[in-house]
Amino acid sequence: MYALPQKRERSLVWLLALVQFTLIMDFMVMMPLGPQIMTAFDISPSKFAAAVSAYSWCSGLSALLAATYIDRFDRRKLLIAAYLLFALSNVACACATSYPLLLASRAFAGLTGGVLGAGVMAIIADIVPLERRGTATGIIMTGFSMAAIAGVPAGVMLGAYFHWSAPFWLLGALTVTIAIVTSRILPSLSEHLTNVQPTLAETLPALARLLTYPRHVRAFALTFLIMFAHMLVIPFISPMLVENHGVSPSRISWLYMAGGAATFFTSRAIGRLSDRLGHRIVFRIFGVLALAPILAITHLPDLPFSIMVPGFALFLIISSARIVPMQAILTTVPDSQHRGAFLSANGAVQSLGTGCGAWLGGLMLSTNTAGHIVGYGMNGWVSVAVASLALVWVGYVGGGSASGRPGAGPSAPAPIPELAGEA
Repeated sequence: MYALPQKRERSLVWLLALVQFTLIMDFMVMMPLGPQIMTAFDISPSKFAAAVSAYSWCSGLSALLAATYIDRFDRRKLLIAAYLLFALSNVACACATSYPLLLASRAFAGLTGGVLGAGVMAIIADIVPLERRGTATGIIMTGFSMAAIAGVPAGVMLGAYFHWSAPFWLLGALTVTIAIVTSRILPSLSEHLTNVQPTLAETLPALARLLTYPRHVRAFALTFLIMFAHMLVIPFISPMLVENHGVSPSRISWLYMAGGAATFFTSRAIGRLSDRLGHRIVFRIFGVLALAPILAITHLPDLPFSIMVPGFALFLIISSARIVPMQAILTTVPDSQHRGAFLSANGAVQSLGTGCGAWLGGLMLSTNTAGHIVGYGMNGWVSVAVASLALVWVGYVGGGSASGRPGAGPSAPAPIPELAGEA
């Protein structure tokens, strides 16, 4: 633990929140830019989905493997180096002149993003005392809301009025600026290097035990199911609205702005409701409520745009409301000494589910001779089926006897070396 003045500590936490903001914006902005990207590279929905998935798959793999080496470097040096590489990946994406180059640049962005995500949480664990760590983590998580409310709409607007690559040029400039400021404020964080680091031969079996422990596997399955169902639908909303309903790309930003603002205000209320009524009950309530909006948006009739905006906001509120109680349930699964490593691994599983959902969702779609996207309704039915399975599966997820199911297993996995994100 590094003893820093509280004012400087708070400044660093907000800087790390900005790092998180750029990571989230980089991933999220791809989806509403789908129509322009598909037109620019003359690609099908399935190829566009592969570009979205490449980021998620590489990010998840990178975050998981970061646990084996992240503690072998000065936190400051690793963060700055990975962040500059992330900036380079955005410039590469903006300069892509062919689909293979776009795919490679998105994979590169995912690799650097996974390391950055693990590095941010490791720094939080190092510089913030336990009694303030919850508040610090909450600040870091505002990066998602900032990206949804400001980053993605701004990126979509730039893409609509200039070129699809404009948001990535903006991200590259933002990233370099934040990296320079961070390098001047963030001190060297190398005290952990004085500890004896576990060898790779010790760390890899530890990761295998963490990933295959039955109680953890049930939790990972829940995360995968929810993210898979979510991404069968989300990446293709913008292409569907533009190609099938004639919505101008410049107006898509209003949808994401309304949705981001709505979830910013409702997430905390849903969290309080979850604590009051019970996490599984609230998860199932919103899980059931989410089924109808999924089918509505994948079978959308021609509607005025003034109705689409509040409708999209309602869709995001209900869909994201499942995530809040699910995250609370997941924190009950691991023992305290494995919690950080478990949550890091769960983040990798989340990226895997995100990538697989987007990839399979794209394979299920095609474009007809009129340029309309067909097959989106089937995406909705598959998403509803998978989400319904999650409503049943959540009963098997929990810590020890908390799962309420026989065979949860009272024993914990064997002791493992401290992994990335371990607090």
